Amino acid sequence: MSFVNTSAQVVSEQAAAHLTPQAGYIFTGVFAVLLFASVIGQWLKRRHGADNATIANLNARIYAWWLMTLVLLAAFWFGKTGTVVLFFLISFAALREFMTLVYRRRSDYYSMVVCFYLLLPVQYYFVFDEWYGMFSIFIPVYGFLILPIVASLSGQTAHFLERAAKTQWMAMICIFCLSHVPALMFLNLDGFDSSGNILLLIFLIGVVQASDVLQYVWGKLVGGAKIMPSLSPSKTVSGTVGGILSATALAALMSPITPFTHFQAALIGFIICLMGFFGGLVMSAIKRDYGVKDWGNMIRGHGGMLDRVDSICFAAPIFFHIVRYFWHG
Repeated sequence: MSFVNTSAQVVSEQAAAHLTPQAGYIFTGVFAVLLFASVIGQWLKRRHGADNATIANLNARIYAWWLMTLVLLAAFWFGKTGTVVLFFLISFAALREFMTLVYRRRSDYYSMVVCFYLLLPVQYYFVFDEWYGMFSIFIPVYGFLILPIVASLSGQTAHFLERAAKTQWMAMICIFCLSHVPALMFLNLDGFDSSGNILLLIFLIGVVQASDVLQYVWGKLVGGAKIMPSLSPSKTVSGTVGGILSATALAALMSPITPFTHFQAALIGFIICLMGFFGGLVMSAIKRDYGVKDWGNMIRGHGGMLDRVDSICFAAPIFFHIVRYFWHG
């Protein structure tokens, strides 16, 4: 038994040693591309002026890529525990931005307290504890029951259903959906060493973020009819189709770092790109309902955390459950 355990440990260490340079090459390549893109973006800004909306949008997307890449690098450095803490903080920031938007009545105060000090830490505890049963139902079942109960205790009935739905949706997006990203680190997949789970995060975030950027690029290059002018004025039909198909091709190329075949990676990539696109539309609808262009405008005057992760919020749960269902050991 001791010999078997020792052998398994040696194999695991060899796999981890192989993973480190592989992930290192990926990060090096991404940083090189981002550095080049940043130089081009700043050059265009100086040439065409800071008031040029197209250039400003491009630089904002490059900034979002820097942020997501640094998040992934931190997850790679600090391992599973650090990844959980990191996304706990991201959820906290997203929750704060969402709360700033929907918090209108004093009677909602205790519902907000429940979100911040009960649902958020308990959900991430279940992720860290690898308790899949509670992680997957805690907010959709218990959280959705607790929040209207707490809201009813205030005795305020005005717009009660609307207020309860807001806090439930806030918990769903900012806590439940985002918590699926660090949960990927704890999966045990057939034929895939768990020390390489950071590569699943790279695949998810890389494909979804690339889809978002490529939709914008294709839209500017090809132009054409707007796909949803009232929600996303900058997105065109050609841009959306071209961006999603390009990101799907990227997903197929990234299959060697995953347990997927090229076809499986392309299919999964296509699904999460679609979910990311719809996630962006839904979050745009919420912002425009409140007359807000960017989440960060409510607090600091520029794009906020939710502007960086809106696509990932919708793609992460779908990606997690596809991978867990078909590849879980």
